[in-house]
Amino acid sequence: MKKYALLSAGELLVDLIGTELAENILHTSAFERFQGGSPANMAANMARLGQPVALISCVGNDNLGVFLKEEVAKTGIDVSHIAIDSLLPTSIVVVSRTKGTPDFIAYRTADRMLLPAHISDELLADSAIFHTTCFALSQEPAQSTLVDAARRANTLGCKVSIDCNYAPQIWPDRQQAWQVISAYCGQNALVKLSEDDAERIYGYVVDEEKILSDFHAMGADLICLTKGGDGSVISYNQGKDRILVGVKPIDVIDATGAGDAYWAGFLTAYTQGASPAVCAEAGANLAALKLVTKGPLPAKVDKAILQIK
Repeated sequence: MKKYALLSAGELLVDLIGTELAENILHTSAFERFQGGSPANMAANMARLGQPVALISCVGNDNLGVFLKEEVAKTGIDVSHIAIDSLLPTSIVVVSRTKGTPDFIAYRTADRMLLPAHISDELLADSAIFHTTCFALSQEPAQSTLVDAARRANTLGCKVSIDCNYAPQIWPDRQQAWQVISAYCGQNALVKLSEDDAERIYGYVVDEEKILSDFHAMGADLICLTKGGDGSVISYNQGKDRILVGVKPIDVIDATGAGDAYWAGFLTAYTQGASPAVCAEAGANLAALKLVTKGPLPAKVDKAILQIK
């Protein structure tokens, strides 16, 4: 047994999310403050399921940073590894509320200031999974820090995970992004991406076979490609095995954070030794709860919702 089921590293920031459904930020007039950042949301979702998790992030020495640490601590996450930068303010992302992929503007500051000293070998060895995102990998010094941590995690028996939530407005150099993503995924990684993510990474609409083939060629151990209303496909064993998972029809209230909920459910099942098929169903079940919940998930979520057998 390891101390942490998940060691999540990357952006912890303030999400200012539209209070009403709108096509984009231009048509959004009012916003509500939430704790945000995909790695933080992943950790929070797994903590809500009762899993022991820790977050490695950096915030500013300001009241927004205080707000974020307090919000994260409420979920049961170990916040002792959240660093405070004395010069840069806490990062902010403005997001539209939508039933599809949200429109957003990111103001990057302290979140990118992750350093090697923040991620020790001891911490990696104490964790079952080390997770990050393309957002976190997009800028230095966090970029080099996280790729190096993934290499060390892979040698220390800590499974590497990534949400390939690439966005060109965050990471405009697509060629460099490919190189960094490949270096990270090459550490026998568990990879989660959506069809929208893939289109942004490639720069054009790409078929499922090419996505799965390319990411396995990088060295990814397992790939989860989410397909919206068409469910998801899980590819593993060097692409020799594949599972298709459907979705149940529901009335969507808020799609923001559904991807983080899906992967949190998936990884929770994974840490308990579940098969890829069971992991995918667990992810779909938690994502469904998020889709009918405005704002974040409840403070505590009964793990039985995952239906891990």
